[in-house]
Amino acid sequence: MKANLNGSNVEEVVSTGLESPGGLAIDWIHDKLYWTDSGTSRIEVANLDGTHRKVLLWKSMEKPRAIALHPIEGKIYWTDWGTTPRIEYSNMDGSNRRVIADTHLFWPNGLTIDYAGHRMYWVDAKHHVIERADLDGRNRKAVISQGLPHPFAITVFEDSLYWTDWHTKSINSANKFTGKNQEIIRNKLHFPMDIHTLHPQRQPAGGRNRCGANNGGCSHLCLPSNKTYMCACPTGFKKVDHSNCAKSLDKFLLFARRTDIRRISFDTEDMSDDVIPLADVRNAVALDWDSKEGYVYWTDVTTDSINRALWNATKQEVVVDTSLESPAGLAIDWVTDKLYWTDAGTDRIEVSNADGTMRTVLIWENLDRPRDIVVDPIGGLMYWTDWGANPKIERAGMDASDRLVIISSNLTWPNGLAIDYETQRLYWADAGTKVIEFGNFDGTDRQVLIGSQLPHPFGLTLHEDRLYWTDWQSKSIQSADKLTGLGRRTLAENLENLMDIHMFHRHRETVSNPCAVSNGGCSHLCLLAPPPVTSSCACPTGINLQTDGKTCTPGMSSFLIFARRTDIRMVSLDIPYFADVVLAVNSTMKNTIAIGVDPTEGKVYWSDSTLKKVSRANMDGSEHEEIIATGLMTTDGLAVDAIGRKIYWTDTGTNRIEVANLDGSMRRVLIWQNLDSPRAIALYNEKGYMYWTDWGENAKLERAAMDGTDRAVLISNNLGWPNGLAIDRAGAQLLWADAHTERIEASDLNGLNRRTLVSPVQHPYGMTLLGPHIYWTDWQSRSIQRADKASGANAITVVSNLPGLMDIQAVDRATPLAFNKCGRMNGGCTHLCLPRPNSTSCACPTGVLLKGDGRSCDDSPETYLLFSNRVSVRRISLDTNDHTDVHVPVPELHNVISLDYDSVDGKLYYTDVTLDVIRRSNLDGTGMETVISQGLKTTDGLAVDWVARNMYWTDTGRNTIEVARLDGTCRKVLVNNSLDEPRAIAVFPSKGYLFWTDWGHIAKIERSHLDGSDRKVLINTDLGWPNGLTLDYDTRRIFWVDAHLDRIESSDLNGKLRQILVSPVSHPFALTQPKPVPSPLTPFSRLSQQDRWIYWTDWQTKSIQRVDKHAGRSKETVLANVEGLMDIIVVSPNRQSGSNLCSANNGGCTHLCFAKTNNFVCSCPDEPDGRPCSTISGYVPTPPTRGGHVTPASKLPKAASDAPLNGPVLHNCTDKNLNVEGCLQSNVISAPHGEGLHISYVIGGVLTILAILILIAAFIIYRHKKSKFADPGVSNLTYSNPSYRTSTQEVKIEASQKPPIYNQLRYKKEGGVDGGYTKEKIRIVEGVCLLSTDDLYWDDLKQIKPSRGGLHTCMRTDTVSLQASSASLDDGETEQLLQEETSECSSVSTLTPSTVTPQRHTQHGLPDTGWASARKPSTESQV
Repeated sequence: MKANLNGSNVEEVVSTGLESPGGLAIDWIHDKLYWTDSGTSRIEVANLDGTHRKVLLWKSMEKPRAIALHPIEGKIYWTDWGTTPRIEYSNMDGSNRRVIADTHLFWPNGLTIDYAGHRMYWVDAKHHVIERADLDGRNRKAVISQGLPHPFAITVFEDSLYWTDWHTKSINSANKFTGKNQEIIRNKLHFPMDIHTLHPQRQPAGGRNRCGANNGGCSHLCLPSNKTYMCACPTGFKKVDHSNCAKSLDKFLLFARRTDIRRISFDTEDMSDDVIPLADVRNAVALDWDSKEGYVYWTDVTTDSINRALWNATKQEVVVDTSLESPAGLAIDWVTDKLYWTDAGTDRIEVSNADGTMRTVLIWENLDRPRDIVVDPIGGLMYWTDWGANPKIERAGMDASDRLVIISSNLTWPNGLAIDYETQRLYWADAGTKVIEFGNFDGTDRQVLIGSQLPHPFGLTLHEDRLYWTDWQSKSIQSADKLTGLGRRTLAENLENLMDIHMFHRHRETVSNPCAVSNGGCSHLCLLAPPPVTSSCACPTGINLQTDGKTCTPGMSSFLIFARRTDIRMVSLDIPYFADVVLAVNSTMKNTIAIGVDPTEGKVYWSDSTLKKVSRANMDGSEHEEIIATGLMTTDGLAVDAIGRKIYWTDTGTNRIEVANLDGSMRRVLIWQNLDSPRAIALYNEKGYMYWTDWGENAKLERAAMDGTDRAVLISNNLGWPNGLAIDRAGAQLLWADAHTERIEASDLNGLNRRTLVSPVQHPYGMTLLGPHIYWTDWQSRSIQRADKASGANAITVVSNLPGLMDIQAVDRATPLAFNKCGRMNGGCTHLCLPRPNSTSCACPTGVLLKGDGRSCDDSPETYLLFSNRVSVRRISLDTNDHTDVHVPVPELHNVISLDYDSVDGKLYYTDVTLDVIRRSNLDGTGMETVISQGLKTTDGLAVDWVARNMYWTDTGRNTIEVARLDGTCRKVLVNNSLDEPRAIAVFPSKGYLFWTDWGHIAKIERSHLDGSDRKVLINTDLGWPNGLTLDYDTRRIFWVDAHLDRIESSDLNGKLRQILVSPVSHPFALTQPKPVPSPLTPFSRLSQQDRWIYWTDWQTKSIQRVDKHAGRSKETVLANVEGLMDIIVVSPNRQSGSNLCSANNGGCTHLCFAKTNNFVCSCPDEPDGRPCSTISGYVPTPPTRGGHVTPASKLPKAASDAPLNGPVLHNCTDKNLNVEGCLQSNVISAPHGEGLHISYVIGGVLTILAILILIAAFIIYRHKKSKFADPGVSNLTYSNPSYRTSTQEVKIEASQKPPIYNQLRYKKEGGVDGGYTKEKIRIVEGVCLLSTDDLYWDDLKQIKPSRGGLHTCMRTDTVSLQASSASLDDGETEQLLQEETSECSSVSTLTPSTVTPQRHTQHGLPDTGWASARKPSTESQV
């Protein structure tokens, strides 16, 4: 590894072929890295980046440990603590090696060089001594021989020695001349290892770089010697001349060692093994190679894959990684570029192209743990060993023809195989009989070649006249003469986990290739075969060869297709064996459950409950697309109506059954009531019925027409977990699998004549039927089973060892489909045509009413709710009774809080507090644009003035109320004082009013005119967290929700006649109400029913609820189980009605027009936009001239009669004369023009004095109320109501009468003040701070016990202070929490509890332990 001294930029330099690298040294002059490895018994060298690695010294090495360099002299020094401990040196190119000390040594550990003193020092941990000697080993002397329990490493600097000691766990120093003045530099270190002094003196700059600026002219390594240098090559590469190395290896022995693959080059003399730096080699077993492309192939039995890479480790890729269990043998047909392998887990021999394509099974019968395989392209034959119950060696044509057992006696564990093409002999190694034998290709003339000293031979290969093998027990690679077995040599030893072995060379025999021309005439695979055929054609797994013997069928005709969570597989029923093939979809699958097939178009459909999507693709994996991507939770069942061209599915999360066109359009909820956990679904289009299982609390099997009508329970007794469901059309029966009763049962199509087919079955899940058989997946046995559908007999296992099995479908594409009753002109329907028994019916997408003609639909509902839940906006139709939510396809939603709708342009407006923007979009997702992108912090409330075309919003981060045109222009701050936490906002355009709630320190509901003037507090008593706000424009009443007092209230527009509508409610956030919509399609009774409700979102129940707004009764849940609910609004044609003086031509204003009760005012934006702005209606001022002149007052417009405006509606401005043109506006206050400009100053002065008096009065009232609320028993107006973001400011959660679980939840985005956790959300629940990227929902709180006492939280991004009463923590815990490091937020005084409620005590009257500055909080990690 290497890194900067500050710990940054950590990089791997050398990561392969290391076993115990104990010593490391840097040549700072020539930029080389040297190291010792006591595991491999080597000293190696490389460039500082790890390239051009070379084994420098390997002979007579045992356990080299410490290493030190003297680049100035060109020398290496090292210690070796093997059986003959010694200290040696050599030149830095490995030459001139000498022993300089080999007596009185035992564990020579550390070694260092004193460059100035021309000495070396070393430590011996066994003799407890530090010694020194000259650099040639002379004048050896002990420096320190006492007080050295276990010295390990040593360094020198100036006159001192420094060393580490394992026993004392310390760093020590002493005088380097005398050994005196010993002292401990640092102790209490856990196993101190190597030690160095960092100083320029330790790397003297006086040395000469022998290699110069051009690397000495060397192509690879330039290694210094005593006086000169030498060019060297990386391990295994030969030198082609004095300076250059070969660019590749021509011949090397390749072997696998489970976790790595190594090579021993035969191009050089050193015969050192070198690791090929491959990635993620877990358990490599079998090997082969192809010199034509330079690829090395290997199998990995841990990842169950076949891989390849070039000989230099580049271009690594996975070739095959599906349907493998234990690929133990591998062989390359280098003539036709085919890959053959054995699999001892599936008991198959398979073949594919060299890149893994066109895979097919060659042999699947009568195999019992096949092991090694070799091919003979010359003879068109392949050979393999089988070490099952009856060990044998077999051969067959490379196309699987002419299979023959050639050896079947005197075999135990036949492992490696090798072919000698020269002598036409087959060699094999048997680890059971411990011999290496050979025989002819037909098994005759069998002879033992080596019969002794073979503990456990495994891999075997042959090259030229030598035989090579690996041995597990002797941990060695050996060779011998292939003819006599004599001349045995050991090439490498002490190598654990040796597996297969091969000799890579570039001189394979050239063989004529019958497949070279036009792929042998084959459409897919061309395989070599024994004479006289020479080649034959084959098809990928599951596809049959046609009668011409050359062409394959387009695909599977009859097959099983099943989901396995992370993939989809098929098993062909066209071929005589069962082999699963993975559907090669180019997409990620996380938890694929249900599956369906459209045989007409050849598409497969599946649901993924983790991704919450329904997708489809062609049977070859192409054209993948998501057809349903919203509104799904757990889609357990799925069925494709191939006749009616529809897709049906069940959702056990939403408890719905839905239908859509095959492309996902026209989606409709069919069943939504009285469903508990619907699972499997099956369709009978010809009869017009759908059937489904429900494994909820009262398990049942139900039936309904395919349009959702005529619902009936068929079976409801003796059911546990009814999973799979299938319809036997030929036998007119239903079949289902029950995982709880462990039975497969059948009945007729009405649920009668029930009988058990198969029992017991372990844990059946998916079920299907084809021909005379039923098929099912079983979780426990991890298999697919088959039995007769009539009797349940003849059960067999189709495929096994498949964990994660889910749904299964059987398909026969040759079976013709029945007549489509909706086929002609879609049954006369404009949208959905759905089958029924003996007829069809027309239907509309969810939420849309069918028109009176019974055939046509509108494009969208007339009246509906829109609500947000952070990452989505959804719609609930109020035209229909199902109240099903439909996702509105608005793109790029991150954290949507507030909504409003403009019925004039049909646009949705929303705030996103993660992006800090206000955006708008059409309801079909098009036309999305950002209208406000800057200057926002936390936009809690949003309201559209549909008349004046303005939008208003509250910003609780900046404590402002602002306005802008609907396109985001003309932005202006209306209110920015006396706001604490403004939240909801609503407009009443026809009255000219603006209403908002404020849940700050003193909660209140306020009103002003639309220009911010005439501000008035309507309600400021008996409020907690006033969240949502809505207006009833007909009855002239305000409705609001209070999330702390748990109620919904209303009052008139002046804050009078206050009424509690409903109490308690859990944690309401937003509310809305519809307005009656007269329509010929809507009966009057339904109209009044719609108008009576008020709707709200609730955080705790995660639901949308409604109640009668007149009586507060008939409380109902509209939609349940929705996380993160935020704003809700009603969209209705008559909801945004009425007009005001700004409705036509913007009231004649150049920029902003604000309506009042009986007049209006014009106003200018805070930032000029380049257009001349006038506060006078109908007047556009001219820009200033170059001389700086402006239009004089005498030139201002006169009376209306002199300069009339376009349209009579504009002639309204003041209450006196309604003369628009006679109105001069200053500070958004209108005045009659006839009184001149000086009047405005008079009025301005009077208003200023009045404002000051009002502020003084407000301050007095505030102080009075503040002193009243300081009493601990009176009120609780300071609460952490949800506000979506976290900030670095202090957050205070005070005690209340509510259970502490309600004191929750600042949903805030991290502020950027401290720069920490900018992407995280900090969640505060009962004072416990959790830092997480996930949203906090009420499920997270189920296990938290509410504490009895108050709990206060002072929060920063780095520390958390807990002040807890001993009602929830004992004294010890409290003391421990309070004695930790001081929180940074203790310095924040503006919101500290001591300044707000100085007399505050907990409810139990316990002493206040939380406010003293001396107390220290706990750290966040401890919390």
